[in-house]
Amino acid sequence: MTVARQERLRRGAGAALEICVVAAVYYGSAKLGLLQQLVRGQVTPLWPPTGIAVASLLLRGVRVWPGIALGALLVNAALGPSPPAVVAIVVGNTLAPLCSYALLRRAGFRIELSRLRDVLALIFLGATGMLISATIGSGTLALAGVVSADGFWPTWSVWWTGDAMGVLVVTPVLLVLRSARWPKDASPSRWVEGFLLVVATAGVGVLASGSAPLMFLGFPLLIWAAFRFQLAGAAPCALAVSTFAIVAAARGAGPFAGHDLLINMITLQAFNASSALTALLVAAAVSERNQSQQEISRACGYLAEMVDKISEGGYQPTLPFRFGGESTSVERASGEGTVDEPEVRRDAQG
Repeated sequence: MTVARQERLRRGAGAALEICVVAAVYYGSAKLGLLQQLVRGQVTPLWPPTGIAVASLLLRGVRVWPGIALGALLVNAALGPSPPAVVAIVVGNTLAPLCSYALLRRAGFRIELSRLRDVLALIFLGATGMLISATIGSGTLALAGVVSADGFWPTWSVWWTGDAMGVLVVTPVLLVLRSARWPKDASPSRWVEGFLLVVATAGVGVLASGSAPLMFLGFPLLIWAAFRFQLAGAAPCALAVSTFAIVAAARGAGPFAGHDLLINMITLQAFNASSALTALLVAAAVSERNQSQQEISRACGYLAEMVDKISEGGYQPTLPFRFGGESTSVERASGEGTVDEPEVRRDAQG
């Protein structure tokens, strides 16, 4: 009885610790996301907490949802116009990742992101769940008088863009970090290539944040990272490129100059979705190709081993064939002794 109670206490303490960690990471990432706030100090074009919430649910299960709610409460308590509005926003911020998680589980999502269907599910189903938080949050601000009726759709667009981008660019990075290992056998040229990729990405970020509309230079880097480093390189590169685009949008620089908020958010959403789609799809396609090559190599190795054994005269494998409508097999002895005719054995039926 005592052992069972201690086991329950241990599990309860572990669950409480997970909830506290999720809440703390949610709160810290929210503070970072608010650095690029665009609407009334509350709405930002990149909301990392949604990506953290979805990744937490995928990695630890639905039991960590109180941590998401607690983190959302801590963030919005100082931002909300009134306690009822805070509660409504917290409910929306909690239900949205839970909905995305349920949709991904329904679609058979695998956290390795090694299949094209997993990438497509994360992009479309993950962003679909964020409609809940955007609608509830924007509607709450409109009812509370924080935004006008004319400002509802621009606010909604920024809210949904931020939540969806959190899922598209933050969640893959966290899923990669889960299985990341230090490359012990990497060659020096591999390290040099990785360093050059980082430098090139930073250079594109500097150019994209300036007055020239050069954000499209990020796409060759995304393809480079996906082909050479698969998801481990594509996910961080997509996050970096999206962050640079968000900074440019917040400053009204590059392709975001001279447009209103709604147009800028549509442009930003299209660019970030395209970059995430390019990076993740190419990485998944390369991973599938590599897996197919490994399976073919294993099959070839097995066949070569079988041929070597047969050529040594140690044995010959059983060859199944059909005789008289029933399954039969032929075994030929080799090595010691000889057999004039092949021995035919009829498999037992029933």
